[in-house]
Amino acid sequence: MVSLTLTNSPSSKCVLLHVFLGSMSAAIVCGNLLVLISIVYFRQLHTPTNFLILSLAVSDLLVGLLLFPMSTIFPVTFCMQSQSIFCKVRVTFDLTLSTASVLNLCCISIDRYYAVCQPLTYRTKINTNAVVIMIMLTWFTAIFLTIGFFIARMSSGKCQENCSFTAGLSNPLGPVFSFYLPMVTMVCIYLKILMVAQKQARSIQNTHSQSTKSGTAAAKKGEGKATRTLAIVMGAYVGCWAPFFLCLQIKVFSSVSVPVATFESLFWIGLFNSLLNPLIYAFFYSWFRSAFRLILTGKIFQSDFSNTKLL
Repeated sequence: MVSLTLTNSPSSKCVLLHVFLGSMSAAIVCGNLLVLISIVYFRQLHTPTNFLILSLAVSDLLVGLLLFPMSTIFPVTFCMQSQSIFCKVRVTFDLTLSTASVLNLCCISIDRYYAVCQPLTYRTKINTNAVVIMIMLTWFTAIFLTIGFFIARMSSGKCQENCSFTAGLSNPLGPVFSFYLPMVTMVCIYLKILMVAQKQARSIQNTHSQSTKSGTAAAKKGEGKATRTLAIVMGAYVGCWAPFFLCLQIKVFSSVSVPVATFESLFWIGLFNSLLNPLIYAFFYSWFRSAFRLILTGKIFQSDFSNTKLL
């Protein structure tokens, strides 16, 4: 059983921090729960792409439900201390859920690549069976990397006082698989999508040359929308996690001492991506907004809306 010892009376900063992180946890859980209920309940949303979004929502939901509450307990080092069992449990969830979330984002980028760049073969390559395999590989990989981490550290003794996510990434290969490789993969895929989208926009413009003004407007609108979406996707992911991993690299490859509180704060910013994901991948779609309205107003509990056509 985990044993926690209160070393000081909680200060006002400690209380405010817990309230803020508790609110963030609730927002992550509610946002991703809406996505889960929508995809499971409404049959119109039973598509391969949405199943990938479902897997992403599961990992992000668990981040808000398990990882955020754990991160509110340990990081406040002036309030509490913990034994090694708690450390191992937290690091397990850290590595598994964070890795699963990142890999789910990569799977979604692959899905978008085939949808935009190879639309004629999209339905044959990205079907339900392919998506199920992608989801299984995502979670198995996340669990395998976590198990591998503990096997590698089995002989290194118990976790020390700095029980944080950085303990799981002290090996140089950790950040490579948990951040840099997925980031490079996503950047390459989305850049390719952007190039194809721009080419398609120019093709549409040339095809409708007899209506130059309307064709140009439509091309610019499509190109601008693709650019904004890609900027949001990559900006959210890199913006949330880059500060943490850059700080980690400074610690690993230099003699600069970085306070534990700094690492924990940057880690929370990374976890904030779990709140942004349902906004980016779900809230921007009109059919999801319609589903959310039906759920939040309680109409799905009054009648069967599972076959409703969402606009």
